[in-house]
Amino acid sequence: MSEIAYWWEDMTPGRRFDLGSKTVTADEIVEFAQEFDPQPFHLSVEAGEASILGGLSASGWHSCAMFMRLYYDNLLHFSSSEGSPGVDFVEWRKPVLAGDTLTGVAEVLETRPLKSRPGIGLVKLRHEVRNQRGELVMAMENPGLFRMRAGAAA
Repeated sequence: MSEIAYWWEDMTPGRRFDLGSKTVTADEIVEFAQEFDPQPFHLSVEAGEASILGGLSASGWHSCAMFMRLYYDNLLHFSSSEGSPGVDFVEWRKPVLAGDTLTGVAEVLETRPLKSRPGIGLVKLRHEVRNQRGELVMAMENPGLFRMRAGAAA
């Protein structure tokens, strides 16, 4: 585990975290789809082009998985995260097509200490993923649980 750079106290409302970028390949779209979401427009260029998606497109669940990797590599890995109790919502706004470069941002919306678990606080986050044209392709909000610094009182 890496050294912790972000504790609950560092997750102040309005703070934004750059989650980096990732270029999506056709091979990974097909590989994910074959295992988890084998709808035709995720499996072939021709089916994707014939669909309303306009090309070979990543499954929304694949988009979530790619986002999660960016989120982990650029924030969670360096934080006191204790996981999440769920996701409030996820929206897939535009298709993620082969060749797109995705860039993620996480913003802290609100925080509160947990009365039921001293030393742990809840952080509500909004995540946005945009393509290389700056178009919003995915939005998500969820609460996360983060440890407080040693000695912090709830």
